[in-house]
Amino acid sequence: MTPEHFLANADHTLLAPPTTAAELDAFLTDAAALGVKRVCVSPSLLPVDKRGLEIVTVVGFPSGVHKAEAKAFEASQAVADGADEIDMVVNPALVHAGDWGAVEAEIRTVRAACPDSVLKVIIESASLTDEQIVGCCTAAEAAGADFVKTSTGFNAAGGASVHAVRIMADTVGGRLGVKASGGIRDAETARELWAAGATRFGVSATGAIVAGWGSAAAAEGSGY
Repeated sequence: MTPEHFLANADHTLLAPPTTAAELDAFLTDAAALGVKRVCVSPSLLPVDKRGLEIVTVVGFPSGVHKAEAKAFEASQAVADGADEIDMVVNPALVHAGDWGAVEAEIRTVRAACPDSVLKVIIESASLTDEQIVGCCTAAEAAGADFVKTSTGFNAAGGASVHAVRIMADTVGGRLGVKASGGIRDAETARELWAAGATRFGVSATGAIVAGWGSAAAAEGSGY
């Protein structure tokens, strides 16, 4: 994976709740300078001047405990406000109960609200067993999602891991994308997650990752 490939598959992210209009403007300027293809911002900040970027936003964020119909409304409103992709948080109570029919139904409800948009399902993989990760991925595929995503980045259990990404990638078998998100702050981590099967990255430290790409490659080449 080259830096250019990474940038093409990075969702450059700004989801801090206190974000002001001035901070959003600076973020979008930075995104254009970095050369990313898309950005991920909170739905309350939409619509935005896209500046040639694709817009990703989140629904049911960050807890996922919202009613499915509320998530669907958020998704529909976000699309009306210019969002190109929707990252929804699955209800963790349904996941931990193993109620896969309900998980699938919830995702279907959101899918129906944004039929022409890329839909990613955030599962908070760090808080799940391997079996629960598989269950979430299977339900997401059955419900018509386009990606499964490791985490919001706001869960105390943690973010993306090589182990979880590998399970997710093995489960969806290339039929869905796998977005690794949460705690990705350097090029070495991005490379490891890519090798494990990640096809998209949710990152806020995008510039630092690209800046450190050469040193990470040198370290790998030296065997360290």
